[in-house]
Amino acid sequence: VADKITLIPQDFFAELCEQIIQHLNHKIPGVNTAELCQRIQTSGIEINVGDLAKIANIVSFLFSTAARSNLSTEELVTALGNTVSVLPKHAVQVIRHVWNEQGKSISVSEDARNTATVGQFVDIKWKLGVAMSSDTCRSLKYPYVTVTLKVADPSGQITDKSFEMTVPQFKNFFRQFKEMAAVLETV
Repeated sequence: VADKITLIPQDFFAELCEQIIQHLNHKIPGVNTAELCQRIQTSGIEINVGDLAKIANIVSFLFSTAARSNLSTEELVTALGNTVSVLPKHAVQVIRHVWNEQGKSISVSEDARNTATVGQFVDIKWKLGVAMSSDTCRSLKYPYVTVTLKVADPSGQITDKSFEMTVPQFKNFFRQFKEMAAVLETV
């Protein structure tokens, strides 16, 4: 992974670190590695989203462990120097700067440490489509609804989950949301 960190320009790595800190502070639901990866690729650097996600997980683990251990900036940099001598200099500088500026803001309560998270809903998109025909059936005229959920998993990685439903299934889905809204109104 360290060789992939070397590929990432300092400004993009700093943005990644900032997003991780914001996620750990519960200010954003997760780190959108797909969007950041696309911007890095547009700038001419060859990296895939899987490698960027691994880097984000490692940096997130680093920051959360440092917060739990209540490390100062110098203690963190010393620990990095002792254990991860393969990190590029610009990455260590960014980690030092971000931790120095925002590291103490990471709130690590006992409840947060002991609670298993299941992920967080970020956004929903849907579209209506009609299958006109296929290679096995000339005339389908079959309507369907495609739903895409944007979800932040417990590590903070934002992923899209898509599924299709028939119109009756979508109506049932919608009815269940209306029932949830009605129950929430009573709370």
